[in-house]
Amino acid sequence: MRFKQEQERNLTIKLGYANAKIFKCNNNHYRSGSSSLDDMVCDTCCTPMTLVRHVSFVDTPGHEVLMATMINGASIMDGALLLVAANETCPQPQTAEHLCAIEIMKMGKSSLPMAIIQNKIDVVRGRDNAQKNYKEIQEFIKGTIADKSPIFPISAQMSYNTDMVCRYLANLPVPDRDLVSNPSMTIIRSFDINKPGCDIETLKGGVVGGSLSKGLLSIGDEFEIRPGMVRRVGNEYTYQPLCGKIVSLYTEQNVLETAGPGGLIGIGTTLDPGVCKSDYLVGHVFGLAGTLPDVYTKLELQIFLLKRVLGTRIKVVPLSKETVTLNVGTMTVGAKIYKTKADMVRLSLVQPVCVSPNDKVAISRRIEGQWRLIGWGKILSGK
Repeated sequence: MRFKQEQERNLTIKLGYANAKIFKCNNNHYRSGSSSLDDMVCDTCCTPMTLVRHVSFVDTPGHEVLMATMINGASIMDGALLLVAANETCPQPQTAEHLCAIEIMKMGKSSLPMAIIQNKIDVVRGRDNAQKNYKEIQEFIKGTIADKSPIFPISAQMSYNTDMVCRYLANLPVPDRDLVSNPSMTIIRSFDINKPGCDIETLKGGVVGGSLSKGLLSIGDEFEIRPGMVRRVGNEYTYQPLCGKIVSLYTEQNVLETAGPGGLIGIGTTLDPGVCKSDYLVGHVFGLAGTLPDVYTKLELQIFLLKRVLGTRIKVVPLSKETVTLNVGTMTVGAKIYKTKADMVRLSLVQPVCVSPNDKVAISRRIEGQWRLIGWGKILSGK
């Protein structure tokens, strides 16, 4: 937990991210290490290990009141590890909601690699209780997108069975990557890397981070960010795309000349660092100048609602002229429904978003003081 709020509340609030390398020895032992490592020696058989996979992780909050952040993180993933505590009854309300959110978004893929991690087996009393929880997980995922996914009982604290998770990750098929189309990245972090009081001569531009969905970026490319700077004038919104040049590319401490899809990257820019600070640009879209989709303030959606609010007995009633929350890529935005018709609604957004027709959005409604997932929509058109 890197942020003060997280330390005080003892829970993850923002998206976390990390890279790792997975190594394999000749005796089929698997281990993971920092992405800065070039080699590793097996701690079981003391033989040299070979690099077999480089992976990136996005850690999303587990708490149900932070579902919007979880969905934002899920939108950029190629696969998922669903974490379940072995010392609690499965499913917990937030676990069911997370699995449903993943199923709704499907992360933009027709098929989804997924595994269930049954953690904390070291604190479960007795083999029978551990097996009972294992069977609960099997019953929970039956008929869902996670059906027939492998379940790994582990102890993260004791590193028990974590090598099997590494083996699973190392042998996943590499997703097809589009390296030809214009690059596109939904921003998941933006920040100012300058220390307070630094000299103007050493001042560096703002940094944005995320994962490219397609295309390649190189140092020196001219970029555009949409919507960019958003302002409200009366009842109307105006926006000004942000433009600049890429001055650096890196993944953690590794410097890159060119970046492609897969993995998390940080992009150093010529932007005013004040524009990027405190995650101001999260949810905005990054790409080459003149190649990005349109920006919308009103949307028409085809909607698909759940029967019940997950983890409760509350039925999901049809949408009316009400205020809801949408998750559009990695942006969470409020919206007011002003017209409903059968399975379609028209909404006015609290702020502009950069999207394309047929994109999926998650829909949440305020229920008992919390924003709860009630369904999803497909963008048909907009203004």
